[in-house]
Amino acid sequence: MTEATRTADGAAGPSVDVAAVGERIAANIGRVVQGKDDVVRLALVVLLAEGHLLIEDVPGVGKTTLAKALAASVDATVRRIQFTPDLLPSDVTGVAVYDQETRAFEFKPGAVFANIVVADEINRASPKTQSALLECMEERQVTVDGVSYELARPFLVMATQNPLEMEGTYPLPEAQRDRFTARVSMGYPSRDAELAMLDERSTTDPLVTLSPVADAATVRDLVRAVGGLYVSEAVRRYVVGLVEASRRSPHLRLGASPRAGLQLLRAARASAALSGRDHVLPDDVQLLASPVLAHRLLLTAEATLGRRSAEQVVTELLSAVPVPRGR
Repeated sequence: MTEATRTADGAAGPSVDVAAVGERIAANIGRVVQGKDDVVRLALVVLLAEGHLLIEDVPGVGKTTLAKALAASVDATVRRIQFTPDLLPSDVTGVAVYDQETRAFEFKPGAVFANIVVADEINRASPKTQSALLECMEERQVTVDGVSYELARPFLVMATQNPLEMEGTYPLPEAQRDRFTARVSMGYPSRDAELAMLDERSTTDPLVTLSPVADAATVRDLVRAVGGLYVSEAVRRYVVGLVEASRRSPHLRLGASPRAGLQLLRAARASAALSGRDHVLPDDVQLLASPVLAHRLLLTAEATLGRRSAEQVVTELLSAVPVPRGR
C-alpha cells in the first residue's frame, strides 16, 4: 500500500509503501529469528501502531534475540536495560545532577531516552522501578523534578519476562500490563529451524552481521501512513462490541479497558497496511484480538480452577459477537 501522509497543516507529505518496507524489515529479522513469521509480523504491527510489546516465554527461545533483531533492523537509537532488583527508577528515566560550576541542576537522561528500549526481564525489577515506565509508555515523556522531557519518535518498549520462574520476581500489575499493546509467546522453533540454528550459530552470532534496512524517519512515515487508513463505522462498532462483551463475560472479573479498544484498532490498521490494503477488515481485528486483549483480562476464581485461559475467553468472545459484513 502506497499512502500519502499529511503534515499538521494538511499538506501532502512523502508517500511510503508500508507493505514493502514492512516486508523488508521482516525479512531482515527473519535472518536471525527463523520460523517465527507470525511473531515477527506482530512485532512490526506493534511498532507501526506506536505501541509496546511484551514477549513472554520460557528461557532460551529467543525473546531478547527478537527484540535485538528488530532494533538492529531499524537505524535508530537503541538502549537495553537489564532489569534487576537493585535497579533504580532514575536509572531508567534519568536524574537531575547539581553542577557546582554553573550552580544549577543539569538533567542527565536515563536509558529510556531512545527510539527502541529493550527491557530485559522486566519482572525482576521492583514495582517502584517498573512504575518508572508508566509515564514513558503512555505519554511519551519523562517528568523529573517537575520538568517534562519529550521522548524521541518512534518510541517502542520491547519487554521480556519468564512466566514460569517466579522466584525473586515482581509480577507486572494490571496498570503496567495495560500499557503493552500486545503480548506474544515465542514458542519452540520447528525441527528444521532448530537444525539450521545449530548449523549457523556454532561459530558466529548472526546479530553481529545484521544491518539496518530502515531508519527512524522512515518508521515515522510508516506510522503516519498507518494512522490514515480508512476504518468503517461497522468495524469500529465491532471493536467496541468485543470490548464491551469482555466486561460482561461471566469468566472475567476484569474486562478490557477503553485503552484496549484503542490499541486493538491501531493494531488492526497496522495489520491492514502491512497486508497492502488501504482499509481495515474485521479479519484484522479478529487476528489481533487475542494478543492485544488476553493479557489485560483477569479470570474469575472459578475460571482459573476450571483451567480456562484468557485466550480461550477471547476466542469465545469472537464467536459470540456478530461480525460485520463488507468494508
